[in-house]
Amino acid sequence: MNTFGEKFRLTTYGESHGPAVGGIIDGCPAGIAVDLDAIRRDLARRRNGAPRQEEDDIQFLSGLRDGITLGTPIAFEIPNRDAHPDDYANLEHLFRPGHADFTYFKKYGLREYRGSGRASARETVVRVVAGSLAKQLLNGIAISTSVHVDPAAEQSGDTYGGTVQCTVTGLPIGLGEPIFGKLNAHLAFAMLSIPSAIGFEMGSGFSTAQMTGSEYIDRWNPDGSTRTNHCGGVQGGISNGMPVEFRVAFHPVVSLPHPVECLHEDGSLHTLTIGGRHDLCQVYRAAVVVEAMTALTLANYLL
Repeated sequence: MNTFGEKFRLTTYGESHGPAVGGIIDGCPAGIAVDLDAIRRDLARRRNGAPRQEEDDIQFLSGLRDGITLGTPIAFEIPNRDAHPDDYANLEHLFRPGHADFTYFKKYGLREYRGSGRASARETVVRVVAGSLAKQLLNGIAISTSVHVDPAAEQSGDTYGGTVQCTVTGLPIGLGEPIFGKLNAHLAFAMLSIPSAIGFEMGSGFSTAQMTGSEYIDRWNPDGSTRTNHCGGVQGGISNGMPVEFRVAFHPVVSLPHPVECLHEDGSLHTLTIGGRHDLCQVYRAAVVVEAMTALTLANYLL
């Protein structure tokens, strides 16, 4: 599954240390003026503080003329100019703990061991481009998203994770479908597709399990809004006009800055220091990816 969405569809391609990554957006309406500087700003947010120094020089190959969408597939590519595949040479037959190396190998019988290939967070740069375009589509009808990062306490010499809170305002009542097309379910699906995402909660989330019904219910105002928003703006899987609010938890980076035991294909254990360039905390850079996947999900519903 390399395609996200049904009406507004994004297909991504490319590996972390291959020549390029890229995507094809299909279903974007014609006549939208694309703010390329806004896309570059979002790319800079994702790149901010990254130990891998990519320029993220995006090249649009189709679907735009003079910065206006044509309604045809929008193809784009981002070269990997700072790839260091040789940093992973000692991992050709070793599985790092906590990574997708092991499961990819067991599922497919082979894997791209150089930086995890498709499992790498490098793939998310494509989502940011498409999500930035989707945000422009939403902004045109006064729908906006904002994110807040809450990192875990930093531990000297180790990695750490945290949470990203996202709030969407301006959504009309009625987005989402009953039963298997619920808005909250699709948001959860989108968020948990992001590398390192480990948990998702809407509104007051898991804390509501300790509430009484009288504490939890969102009591009405005469205009149909509610005095609280414990449900996170979604009732029965459908937006209710209140802000859509959710949080995404990200586990600590699993490429540790000190030696770890890796599993060899033959079943033996080998202790080594993982090569390559890795974040100590990915949450700050993940925030714009959360925004992007939110925008892609909402654009799909709105169309």
